Amino acid sequence: MFTEQQVSPTSKSGQQINFSGEELLSKMAAIISKLKSSTASNPPSLESNPILQYFEVGQESSCAGPGLVWKVHDAYRKSDGKECSVFVFDKRLADKLYKPKRKDSILDRIKACVITLDNMRHPRMLQIIHSLEENNHTLAFASEWVFASLHNILAWHEATPPPPTTGSPVIPHQIILSPPTAQVIQTSAQQRPPYAREYHFLDIELRFGLLQIIEALNYLHYTARQIHRNICPQIIIVTKRGTWKLFGLEFVENINHDPLDMISVPPWSIKVAKICQPNLDYLAPEVQLSGHCNILSDMFSLGLIICALFNNGKSLLQTNNNPMLYLRQIEFLDQQVNEVLPDVPSGLQEAVQRLLSRDPHPRPTTQLLPLINFFKCQSEPAIQAMQFLDVITIKDFVQKGNYYRGPLLEALPFIPKKLRWQLIWPAILMEIKTPEVLASVLIPMMWITNEATPEEFEEFIMPALKSLEFQNLMNQTKTVPAVVTFMENLHIVMRKCSIEDINREILPLIYYAMDNSSSLVQISSLIAIQNTADLLSDKVLHYVILGKVKTLLERNQSDVKVISLILGIYEKVLTRLERNHILEAVIPTLLAMRLSDPDIITRVVKLYKSMLVEKKFGLTTNVMATKMIPSLAPQTVNPTLSIEQFSSLMEILYDMLENINKYQRGKLKSENVVAPSPERRALRHQTSTDNVNAPPFNIPNLRVEQRKTSSAEDMARKNSVTAPPPTTSATGSATGFKSTGIGQWFFGSSNSTNNDSNFLRVASVFPNRRLSDNTLMTPKIKIAPSCASSPGGTPGSTTGLPTRRHSSIGPQERRGSAVNLSPPTGGSMPNTSSSVPFLLTSSMQSIRSRRPSACLSGSQGSSILQQISSGMVRHLPAGSHCNVPHAQQPWGTLQGATSAGYSALRHTAMAVRKCPSLNITLTR
Repeated sequence: MFTEQQVSPTSKSGQQINFSGEELLSKMAAIISKLKSSTASNPPSLESNPILQYFEVGQESSCAGPGLVWKVHDAYRKSDGKECSVFVFDKRLADKLYKPKRKDSILDRIKACVITLDNMRHPRMLQIIHSLEENNHTLAFASEWVFASLHNILAWHEATPPPPTTGSPVIPHQIILSPPTAQVIQTSAQQRPPYAREYHFLDIELRFGLLQIIEALNYLHYTARQIHRNICPQIIIVTKRGTWKLFGLEFVENINHDPLDMISVPPWSIKVAKICQPNLDYLAPEVQLSGHCNILSDMFSLGLIICALFNNGKSLLQTNNNPMLYLRQIEFLDQQVNEVLPDVPSGLQEAVQRLLSRDPHPRPTTQLLPLINFFKCQSEPAIQAMQFLDVITIKDFVQKGNYYRGPLLEALPFIPKKLRWQLIWPAILMEIKTPEVLASVLIPMMWITNEATPEEFEEFIMPALKSLEFQNLMNQTKTVPAVVTFMENLHIVMRKCSIEDINREILPLIYYAMDNSSSLVQISSLIAIQNTADLLSDKVLHYVILGKVKTLLERNQSDVKVISLILGIYEKVLTRLERNHILEAVIPTLLAMRLSDPDIITRVVKLYKSMLVEKKFGLTTNVMATKMIPSLAPQTVNPTLSIEQFSSLMEILYDMLENINKYQRGKLKSENVVAPSPERRALRHQTSTDNVNAPPFNIPNLRVEQRKTSSAEDMARKNSVTAPPPTTSATGSATGFKSTGIGQWFFGSSNSTNNDSNFLRVASVFPNRRLSDNTLMTPKIKIAPSCASSPGGTPGSTTGLPTRRHSSIGPQERRGSAVNLSPPTGGSMPNTSSSVPFLLTSSMQSIRSRRPSACLSGSQGSSILQQISSGMVRHLPAGSHCNVPHAQQPWGTLQGATSAGYSALRHTAMAVRKCPSLNITLTR
């Protein structure tokens, strides 16, 4: 252990000068600072270093490594222009600080560090892109593009006053070493170092960066089986992409057995130059106290780095390379940790307390630390997506494609814009040169384009898109999917482009895609037009796009997808078109489509309806009648249409027919031509048999007198005065039957002189009948020609007779006629009215079958009245007999009917029948 001692050097006069330990350390620090300033004022020359053959080296941007001995220069590779950084070590620094015999060992450590990193090539370690080059004065190697070391960034924060909203940073406990003349540690704000770099960390950047360092240590501890021993901000490199990489393997120790086993290491000593020792401000206490360390010693150093990140860049230990100050400050470390914890995120506080424990056993390992709540949060998917970018170079095409289409696209909304440009965009630029993954890379690229500002689009995105040369990519099979992806998202690019870029870059690309032979490219061009229709000028739309769309359909008349996309274009631009565009481009294109799909039919119908509604289009009836209706009419019998689709189709057809009707009728009227006005909705009624005009013809032996009607009240009054009371015998005579209403209907009234007695006595016989049914009307019956005097008929033939509807038949029932109505040869009768009684041989039988009961009951009286009041006359031929059994005869139930009367009724061969209500007499 370092102890304070007196050093007595000899002056030039030979007198001894006594110095305390603190004075000696101060003088050594002054000498080192002087040497550093001298070397800085004279930077090493790289003219003779072989690395200049491969790289163009610029100005120095930062410094890194133990003691900040590596100077980092911005550079780019001459072969491909890739931006990178060149690390330069000046050998003159080692020549002045160390004895010649130690110079080789120092250089060996530095060279071994670079060689080890180059061999590892782990994504969490600094990536070497050009191995070490050496000349007489310098050592140099090239790495990935570096922004600065974490030490440079924390130095800027440390020299910057904290904002008023945050408290003052925690500083190490003030300790005064003996003798009393020793200086007190300066705690005031220091002057900003020359290579301090301004950088403000986001919360997600801190999580992401710490996870990267933890993964690097995990690889070092359990895979490489090494202890780093110098974990400090000087060996953590922050790249231009915002990633944190581990560097500085000069002091690594190999692990022989268990990583938790202690191994012997030398403690920090003032007798050895600091660039040959780990950073004392981040050294674990067991190293300095007992000279032992294990993998948990690196975890203690990581805990101090975490505290410095949340303590305005200040470390909790500031020893000024003094081992004695280190020992004193370690005793107050727990107190300082408690003071800084309020500034540490809550999910990380417990881990920090355990990491900074003086006992190594409570410290979490690199396997446990990533599992704490601080790293398991809402930003975890974004962090995982960013971590994958570090290893994407070793993935195959399938894994890359899945990553760009899936995890990265889902994580982009949670990644801050600064990291999108620092981390995501460089990876995208690298992958767009690979044809196999170009289609997948364009998806997140379009997402970033949508979120970019106009300035960002002009500076970063547009140059990258121009470099792709999509017209050449359309002719390559591998890149056709990429062209499809770009065309489908072309509207995002056009919204960011200027008018000049649209006319010079975008429109020629659309035209070329529409003329391309690939169906995929053609479909993508239609999608692009549909999405960018609002951004296209009327001139381009009217004179270029419509014509190319029509030509494209002619080559794909049966392609449902192409037809659907073209309909989508017309739906969006219809209001911007004029009449000549509709007649010359739109309607011919619609007529050329094969209408088979129900959805396409519905969309075409909607377009036609929009054309009819828009007055500026002025569609003529000639176009409707000769083009539009013939194209739609066959689809009315399309079985795949739903009821709604069919209704919409019929409605547009009716609308067009109505327009034709109005126009043509007005035209004919203007020419003094009167045309009947057919009802559009009565087409089926016009073809009904009820409207068949039958010419009049003669019915033999039929005399029709003037029809008389009377109300139920008049008949009741007259019948009550003139009709004699019915007389019946015990057995029921035929005379009594004739005197009843039914008998008079068959045999005629006994009072032939009084015509009023011929009316039915409805009110007295059927009291329950409705008054509206007591008005007897002749049924409307039309007879088709069926005799020699009527054309188209043959006597005795029953064919050709139309179906007739009778008032006694239901509204949906039809009956056929089998009566021979041909007149006798040479007979002549005057023509009768078109409305005659319903003569049917089996009419009564059919009525019986529909009305099995003829009882004069209250419930069925109206049914029999309907039979009687229907005005039917039965013609009984000679010798005809009723074949219905006696039990089924409806006449047997009538009161006053005798067997003699019934027999006389059955065997009458020649009789005169009258229908008093109709005043019809039929004679045979």
